Amino acid sequence: MSGHSKWANIRVKKTAQDARRGKIFTRHARLIEIAAGSGSGDPSMNPTLRQAIENAKADSVPNANIERAIKKGTGELKGEQMESIVYAAYGPGNVAMVIECLTDNKKRTVANVRSILERRGGRWAETGSVLWMFEQKGVIVGKKAQIAGRDDLELKLIDAGTEEIEWSDGMVEITTGHSGWSQVRDLLKAEGFEIVTAGLKYVPKQKTVVADAATAKSLMEMIEAVEEDEDVSEVHTNADIADEVAKQLGE
Repeated sequence: MSGHSKWANIRVKKTAQDARRGKIFTRHARLIEIAAGSGSGDPSMNPTLRQAIENAKADSVPNANIERAIKKGTGELKGEQMESIVYAAYGPGNVAMVIECLTDNKKRTVANVRSILERRGGRWAETGSVLWMFEQKGVIVGKKAQIAGRDDLELKLIDAGTEEIEWSDGMVEITTGHSGWSQVRDLLKAEGFEIVTAGLKYVPKQKTVVADAATAKSLMEMIEAVEEDEDVSEVHTNADIADEVAKQLGE
């Protein structure tokens, strides 16, 4: 959309992402635990677990944490079973939100997340009434100081299954179909990119424009508050923040 930038939205969201940095190890451990619990505890026999371990190592999660999470998932270590659940809501500006959670206590999680949303002007929604606005896509963000031969690289990326490519200041965001994102990630790594994030994300099929700075600020504060909850893994929205609004928030 003219006058709006995906990268402007990424920059605005960076504050929320940084605030969650301390939760990264816990999130990876829970994903590994769920993967191990849904199949074999041997990553060579369980592709989902293998991918979860690779993602954890990319974020420098210690081997001891990984091994403990696998043992919890397989039942070798006792504890409540972890599960993945998805909730939906609407935030300021009628922005749709998909909230991914990893929890061992759904009653606690739903009560906490709902309370956070409602205190900040959000409203709870039936999951199906929001999920239709999104589709799960592979999203890979990489960075590299100097990028040469961009045209050739784009051809390789397209051959590997890339659907959309966005470049900005030594960074690239790539969108793929539901499957095949790991091949694109591996290709970028082979080309010398540092992988910032990679995996399946809820990508909006239709967006809600946020052209008011006050609304955008309230939305970002709500996202930060929700993401601070220990059971929340990730928050996705269909917000399309106008460039000029993003600049105001970044000042």
